[in-house]
Amino acid sequence: MLIGKKSEILDHQQAQVINAVAMEDGEAPRKRMRSREKDPLTVGIVALGLQEYWSQFPGLRQRLVEQLEMVQHKVGAPSRLIVNFGLLDSQETALDVARSCRKNDVDILLVYVATYALSATLLPVIRRVGVPILLLNLQPAAAIDYAAFNRIPSRTAMTGEWLAYCGACPLPELANTMNRLNVAFRQVTGTLQDDTECWTEIDDWLIGAGVVKSLEQSRLGLMGHYYSGMLDVSTDLVQISGVFGVQIEMLEVDELSALRRLVTSDESTAKVAEFQNFFDVDGECSLSEQERAARTAVALERVVDRHNLDLLAYYYKGTGIAENENTMSSIILGMSFLTANGVPAAGEYEVKNSIAMKILDLLGAGGSFTEYYAMDFAANLVLMGHDGPGHGHIAEGKIKVRPLSVYHGKVGTGLSVEMAVRHGPVTLVSIVESRDHGFFLLVAEGESVDGPILQIGNTNSFYRFRCGAKEFCDAWNAHGPAHHCAVGTGYLARRLEKIANLLRIRCVTIC
Repeated sequence: MLIGKKSEILDHQQAQVINAVAMEDGEAPRKRMRSREKDPLTVGIVALGLQEYWSQFPGLRQRLVEQLEMVQHKVGAPSRLIVNFGLLDSQETALDVARSCRKNDVDILLVYVATYALSATLLPVIRRVGVPILLLNLQPAAAIDYAAFNRIPSRTAMTGEWLAYCGACPLPELANTMNRLNVAFRQVTGTLQDDTECWTEIDDWLIGAGVVKSLEQSRLGLMGHYYSGMLDVSTDLVQISGVFGVQIEMLEVDELSALRRLVTSDESTAKVAEFQNFFDVDGECSLSEQERAARTAVALERVVDRHNLDLLAYYYKGTGIAENENTMSSIILGMSFLTANGVPAAGEYEVKNSIAMKILDLLGAGGSFTEYYAMDFAANLVLMGHDGPGHGHIAEGKIKVRPLSVYHGKVGTGLSVEMAVRHGPVTLVSIVESRDHGFFLLVAEGESVDGPILQIGNTNSFYRFRCGAKEFCDAWNAHGPAHHCAVGTGYLARRLEKIANLLRIRCVTIC
């Protein structure tokens, strides 16, 4: 049974992603720079049982079907297409379910283990479907009503009631079979009703699956080249696409400069007005510098639209060709605008970190480019930030725009952004490239706290970690990450661990 139509829920899906971060008064509307439709997460659900029981215990089959419909209702969301395959109770029906899963292109299969069932019943499905499997061990209630159970007059009816509570029974058998066949599976144990923790965990798995699918439908634009000498940020683009599924588009700075020439004065004036509404523009910022940044911002949006981009990584010295230097030295406000509008932009050609930022963006947590650069040992805090783009929707107040006569370590002068991440819970994410294990997620949960903003035209924040500043620094470095990472609002380790699991990579949470 197919619940919902893709065409009916796409707009809802996009709206959910776009509006996932709360808006504040005076903020520019979050808009997508592109209109390419994306498919929703297709969730297959099936109940597992044993065909021989139905003739022996009247009413049991219908009861389990109704409980599957309850599962269907609970996992429904505007961003998901739910496909209910009904009751899987024999090897013959297993082949039909497997074909239907492939025909409907499911992204994740929820197997509600409703009563005892044979592992051979599920095996044809897991062999053919090839998508993540989540086993749901969900009892009808927290406990059997033992007194009422023993008052049932018929032992046959009593056994039928007992079987409705026997979903946990085949779990070891199913796990044994899948482990021996090297088939990954996940499991959630709880009750069908009145179990918030259980259903939150199920929802986390589905949110994670939605992030993974969105990555697979995303296009990463790479503009320029690596910052000379930054060996930690270099990476293998085959592995980037192979592990995270993103499509890669190589971009020329020349194209951006050419599009910049075509920006009209009316368009740049309108973009300056957007800047002044979205940012807190310092009085020292000249109108000519704002217009220079505005022209680049309009051209950037056209590059994003032209190539259907969902995320970016860039760096380019621009020396030797004055037009390109002019373009790249006026790029920060435009890249900040893109980042706030669902197209995260990572400077210094930080390919891996652009994906970390995108993951946080898809979780509705922002995702801002950062690194730690100093310690406050007196207050047991870590200072983090970076030059270049910031994420305005997770800022503490409006982003400040300041003029800089020098971009430290880079060519040119121009406008830059200064902000602190909104005070409260935060999560740091780094995509680490390991010699022995490939990519993995490195995660730390902490808190953004109040502190004096360094007025240097950079993003900068003060963070407190439960493990302490020294311990955080040592533990983070021990795993060999690149020196950049992404920061988002909220405690997200639980969801990030599930995303890593679905990507079939490790996740290491240090605090």
